[in-house]
Amino acid sequence: MDILLTAVGNVITAQNLFFMTVACFFGIIAGALPGFSATMAVALMVPFTFNMDTIPGLVTIGALYASTIFGGAFSAILLNTPGTPSSIATCFDGYPMARNGRGEEALYTASVASGFGGVIGTVILIVFALPLAQVSLRFGPPEFFWTAVFGMTIITSLSTQSLIKGFAGGLIGIMLSTVGIAPIGGDIRFTMGLTDLQGGMELVSVLIGFFCIPEVFNMAAKPAHARSVVGTLSGSAEAFGKAWRNVVRHMGNTFRSSIIGALIGILPGAGGNISNIVAYNEAKRAAKDPETFGTGNPQGVVATESANNATVEGALIPLLAMGIPGSPPAAIIFGALLMQGITPGPELFSKNGDITYAFMFSFFVCNILMVILGIFAGKFIFDLVKKIPTRYLIPGILLLTMVGSYAIRNNGADVMVMFASGLIGYFLKELEFDPGPIVLGLILGPIAERGFVQGILMGGSVSESAPWLIFFTRPLCLVLAALCVFSLCWPLIKKAMSRVRAK
Repeated sequence: MDILLTAVGNVITAQNLFFMTVACFFGIIAGALPGFSATMAVALMVPFTFNMDTIPGLVTIGALYASTIFGGAFSAILLNTPGTPSSIATCFDGYPMARNGRGEEALYTASVASGFGGVIGTVILIVFALPLAQVSLRFGPPEFFWTAVFGMTIITSLSTQSLIKGFAGGLIGIMLSTVGIAPIGGDIRFTMGLTDLQGGMELVSVLIGFFCIPEVFNMAAKPAHARSVVGTLSGSAEAFGKAWRNVVRHMGNTFRSSIIGALIGILPGAGGNISNIVAYNEAKRAAKDPETFGTGNPQGVVATESANNATVEGALIPLLAMGIPGSPPAAIIFGALLMQGITPGPELFSKNGDITYAFMFSFFVCNILMVILGIFAGKFIFDLVKKIPTRYLIPGILLLTMVGSYAIRNNGADVMVMFASGLIGYFLKELEFDPGPIVLGLILGPIAERGFVQGILMGGSVSESAPWLIFFTRPLCLVLAALCVFSLCWPLIKKAMSRVRAK
């Protein structure tokens, strides 16, 4: 308790509050720019913290990390472009809300939900850091394979038009994920002789292509209809009141999504780009009106934004407790800790408890600051986008997408991939294919492939004749396999339950 009180006093100082406010401001802007990931933002901030004291430097980096993840919601809601991969599923209901004239409500809902998700994730970080990190160490390649398969079952919920088209979209995404050098073995696949494609399809470039470029085409084809993207509301106070009720009156969804985000964040390599989709799927599965998801249901925004912000704290659990980064930004924070003379691991809490708990407690403060700044930024960005004529908005969006796609790897091929994905996405959308399953396949494909190949190699040392048995003999594998079966059968179970209620 003495350490906690000391940590609180170390965080709530005028200097630290100023640094966190500035970091949140720039983080929101960075997250709202398509292609500017949290990893890039944190990497750019680290050099500025070299000459800072330990606690101010760490709380500044932490605030920037959390606010960048949150900032991706702005472009997802207003432009149907995930500012970061953690905001993929925010497009599913946030953008329809904006098109239905509820853009300001959607932005405020994302702000409040992000704050609640971050606070819940911080509680989980402080209370359960050590035991949850030890559980995450039990995950090996077979478990990650089943985790990816479980993620694939979400396609049944993302496919609003046709289940067959949903699985076809997932297969397209998996095929795209195989382009480049194989993660195991190093074989070069499907690059068509282009060396620029050996690094594979960059996720953010494909995201921008499938979600943003088709909307730009629609805006150009129907400029009058495009102005309904942001719509109107009677006032920001009314919009904030609706947003608050969207979150507070559905705390079950908020808590469930935040816990999902924190737990997935613990798994190294998973992160917010998976947790927000899983949370969206579970919110839709638990809802009394699942048919309204994808048409502008605010609970979809609540689920995704509370989940991806809880993932921030979840990714820090294995970092602080075991020295294992749970996400790319956490890996950069690992380096920042080392440069401050702090070595993450089990002894961190005993040797540097005051600094560790100050860093963890700072997320309470930065999430509150993030909500306050998000509300003011939401009002400003909402009005700005609403007033910009379409003839200026379209080239501005295209410029941002090109800069964002190129800046990730300084690779011109990523810009071409972005435009090619946009053309494919436009024609697939005309054929009523959802982009969600395609992106999900692209995200989970490498995880499933790596887990399967490594699992087979591990199984060969146990049984040369049947190495695949390793996927069905480990306890966690059996639990995850059962969850996969349950997830696939859930639509049938729900129909059966509806018939029983009707009778």
